[in-house]
Amino acid sequence: MVNIKINGMDYQVDDQITVLEACRSVGIDIPTLCNDDRLEPHAACRLCVVEVEGKKSLETSCSLKVWDGMVVETHSPRVMNTRKDILDLLFSNHPDDCLTCDKSGACKLQDYCFEYGVEKGSYIGEKKDYPIDYSNHFYTFDPNKCILCGKCVRVCSELQCTNAIGLEGRGFATKVGTPFDMGLAQSTCVSCGNCVAVCPVGALMPKRKEKVRYWELERVRTTCSYCGVGCQMELLVKGQKVVGVEPANGKANNGLLCVKGRFAYPFINHPDRLKTPLIKKNGKFEEASWEEAYKLIVDKVNGIKEDDGPEAFAGLTSARCTNEENYLFQKLFRAVIGTNNVDHCARL
Repeated sequence: MVNIKINGMDYQVDDQITVLEACRSVGIDIPTLCNDDRLEPHAACRLCVVEVEGKKSLETSCSLKVWDGMVVETHSPRVMNTRKDILDLLFSNHPDDCLTCDKSGACKLQDYCFEYGVEKGSYIGEKKDYPIDYSNHFYTFDPNKCILCGKCVRVCSELQCTNAIGLEGRGFATKVGTPFDMGLAQSTCVSCGNCVAVCPVGALMPKRKEKVRYWELERVRTTCSYCGVGCQMELLVKGQKVVGVEPANGKANNGLLCVKGRFAYPFINHPDRLKTPLIKKNGKFEEASWEEAYKLIVDKVNGIKEDDGPEAFAGLTSARCTNEENYLFQKLFRAVIGTNNVDHCARL
C-alpha cells in the first residue's frame, strides 16, 4: 500500500494500480473514452489527464502508476480547461447530427460535451469524409464518427484475437480500417460485435429493423441460450419486443459475446413462437396453464412407469439449455424416473 493525496484528501491505496483506478476506488470520477479495464492502458483519448505535483505537463491517469507521497489534482482549472479543449477538438471533427444519431442517449462524447459545456466545435477546417461501410450483415461502420480511441481495434486483437481491423494512416488521415481497405465483409471479421459493444460513439452501430432511443429501452439480464457456456447478456426491450442485445460482464464471458448471442435474437419475436403449454384435446392443441401441463406430464409418467417400467422412457435435451438445466434434466431421468436413456444434442 502507498499513501497518496487526491484533491487535498489523504488516501491509502494499492501500490500496483494506476491513478485512474485509485481515483475510482475512492469514488472520484474521471472521464475516459479509450479506457477499458480488460485492456492494456492506451492513453489515446487524453481525456483522463490529471495534474501531478512535480510534473510539468498533465499526465494521463489511465497509464500512470501511483507512488508513495504522490499528490494529484483531478479537477483543477488547468485540468478542466484541457479536457474541454480535447472535447472541442474531437467534436470539431465530428458530424453534428446528435438529434438524429442512433447512439443519442448512450454516447459518451455527447455526455462529456454536456458535462464540460462544449456546445459546438470551435475549430473550423477540413472534416473527415469517408464512405460508410454497410457490408457487414449485422452492423455498420461510419468512420466519420470515429474518434480514434482504438477500443474496437484493441478488443478485436487483445480479447477476440481476430485482428480483423487496425489503425492505418498518419495524422489527420488516420482511420480504423480493414486490410487493403476492402471492407468488413472481406476481412477476417467473425461478426461477434464486441467492437460495437465498446464503441463510445455512433461509429459502430448494430443494424436494427426499427428505430429506437436508448432512454426508451428496458434492460433485462439473462443467460444466452445458444450454448452451454453461460454468457451473460442484457436484452434491450422496447414495449413487449426485444430490439437488441448487449453483453453483460459475467464470469463466463467477461463482457464478450459471439455473433449468435449478440445478433441472433429475432426468433424471440417470431409470431409462431410458443409462449404457453399446448395440450391436445379432441384432436386439437389448446393453450393450457403450466400447472395443468405439469399435472398431465406427472400422470402420464407415473402411468407408463407402472405399466412398462422406467426403461420405456428416454430423454433428449438441447445444447441451447444452460449446463445447469441439462444437469437437472439428466438427474430427473436417472434419479427420479430411473433410466439412463438420456441423450444430448451438442450441435446446433
